Amino acid sequence: MKRRYTIIVFTENNFGLLNRITIIFSRRRTNIESLTVSDTERKGISRFTIVVDYDENKIQKLIQQIRKIIGVLFVFHNEDEQVFYGQIAYYKVATQNFAAREEVMAVAHRHQAKVVYSVDDYIIIEKTGKKEDIITMLHLLEPHGILEFVKSGRIALVKDQYRFSQYAKNIGPEGWYSDEEFHELKDPERTTGVSY
Repeated sequence: MKRRYTIIVFTENNFGLLNRITIIFSRRRTNIESLTVSDTERKGISRFTIVVDYDENKIQKLIQQIRKIIGVLFVFHNEDEQVFYGQIAYYKVATQNFAAREEVMAVAHRHQAKVVYSVDDYIIIEKTGKKEDIITMLHLLEPHGILEFVKSGRIALVKDQYRFSQYAKNIGPEGWYSDEEFHELKDPERTTGVSY
């Protein structure tokens, strides 16, 4: 059975790593739903956030293959309830007159979006949230005339700080947990919350 996973990969900031990571998915004919690469709180370390729909019985093998890549420091997977995640989107919307502009701005306000740029014939709206919220906003703005639309990939943070800090505290093979061990980590002082 396929499930949606957010795979988080920490790597050295080396040339060619993106290609070496994505080729693992293409060899398995797996479509990447979202991929984001960013800096981290540690200098020289990059963070890949990859969203895939994958067989729950095979996800560990996929993680193991990514871990073997030279330059990958650690990697683990999470289901949606285990991470806080979101995206950002920009909408360029036509505004031919004052009434149209006011109507578009009202839609943005009702849906916790903000106008970030404005000229006579269009405005640019910024929206953050889940993919479903961003697409809903797109449909609401379409009748007004979407000139351009772009959205980012998913970014995500692990909710369980104890589990994450134990996993990531050492940059070096002797400090790594396997993905299986990562999901077994428990905070001894926490008795409630999401069970992993």
